[in-house]
Amino acid sequence: MRDDDIATIMRALGHPVRLEILRILANQQGQCCCADVTECLPLAQSTVSQHIKVLLDAGLIERKPHGTRNRYILQHERLADLGTAFGGLLQGLVPAAAHQETETA
Repeated sequence: MRDDDIATIMRALGHPVRLEILRILANQQGQCCCADVTECLPLAQSTVSQHIKVLLDAGLIERKPHGTRNRYILQHERLADLGTAFGGLLQGLVPAAAHQETETA
């Protein structure tokens, strides 16, 4: 995963409501419509829709037509790729930070 992809996803995850939406989708097997998500949050439907759009744009969820509604599904592969990339990013930073602290001590 490229750095700009990681940054885009991290921006999308930078709001607690969007993290909660991902948790809601995960608990509902990722097959919720906006109204289902709104029922779980103390927010207006329009606000939830805006947060869902950010998650869609980041590729963390996918929209599937279902009758007159849209269902939202977690993109498990993209989330797994992020976990791998994020783990590698942190591993790459920790030794550098530890090395820096040793030099300044």
